[in-house]
Amino acid sequence: MRRFRSPDGIIWGVDVTLPGSSNAMVLFRHPNGQSARLDRYNWFLNNGPEARSVTAHLSPKHVLDSLTEPDIARLFRRSMAVSRPDSLLPAQASDG
Repeated sequence: MRRFRSPDGIIWGVDVTLPGSSNAMVLFRHPNGQSARLDRYNWFLNNGPEARSVTAHLSPKHVLDSLTEPDIARLFRRSMAVSRPDSLLPAQASDG
């Protein structure tokens, strides 16, 4: 796992998971570690020879090692929350 400091000063853990032949998920793990609700993700897209083979799989370690700091910063800027936010609507009671 690598570390990335976001513009607001939070130091995120960066990990790669779900490798396919042409993409892999890059996870940004929030440092509080208590819940995945604050974690973020984005997709790394590969244009290498593996992308043209249905049986090939990217190596998560190779993907992580190949990402430069600017690559990680760009992926973070465009990342999405792993978990949806809480509803703004009040909870409705069930009549059971």
